[in-house]
Amino acid sequence: MQMQSQFSRSALRAIDAGTAMPEALERALERVADRQGFGLGAAQELWRGMALGQGAMAQFDHAEFGGHGQWLRGGMLMIGDMVNAALKVRVAALCEDLSRLYAEHPEWHAAALARRDVAAGAWWPEGLDSPSSTGAQNGVGYAFFPAQRRLAIHRDGRVELYDTGDHLIGAVAQQEGDIASLRFASQHGPVSVESLRRVETVDPPAPTLPPPPRSDLLGTLDTLDTLERLAALRGRGVLTEAEFIAKKTELLGRL
Repeated sequence: MQMQSQFSRSALRAIDAGTAMPEALERALERVADRQGFGLGAAQELWRGMALGQGAMAQFDHAEFGGHGQWLRGGMLMIGDMVNAALKVRVAALCEDLSRLYAEHPEWHAAALARRDVAAGAWWPEGLDSPSSTGAQNGVGYAFFPAQRRLAIHRDGRVELYDTGDHLIGAVAQQEGDIASLRFASQHGPVSVESLRRVETVDPPAPTLPPPPRSDLLGTLDTLDTLERLAALRGRGVLTEAEFIAKKTELLGRL
């Protein structure tokens, strides 16, 4: 069984490119990082993951944390250097500190969340917030929405929504492409899709397409129709010959 998990990369790029960290936030991150023995860059990396996880979870990848890792509020923590117990304690303490900082200062992350550009590739129904984590494996996609406690699963052209209760969904594991084999990491341990209550099955939102360009043929037919009506008005004496010719010249010049 293979584990896989990722945050929306477009969301990370939007936060990095579109939002500069306030000076007060950087000072706060520096103080928290120094208290736990980490550099500012490590704290900033974790804060970005915390913003995507809305303070309840975070995924990160930094050398000071032993590489890639994941934290879920409630005690679940995985770091790259799995045998380094002392490092794990320090990372856990930093995660808790930043989670509290996140809750105490919504003004520091509201702008970043507003700029997240995740809608471009969104396949989940309208009305859901931006997901904290997304992934895909063997033709099955998933997205977790912690604020609304919903797990969306995309397969066979349909989207199924599940009530996640108090689970904070992180990584996914799957065997042989069968949705029944899906297992997700939670602060309570592995959780199967079958154990969650399905609340809805919907079609994914259809892409918005621009109207087709007006063809030259349709424009020509409209012009001819207008000329016929103008000729009828000339025949009834409503238009003079000169007025008809002037209008005819104008219309034909548009083709």
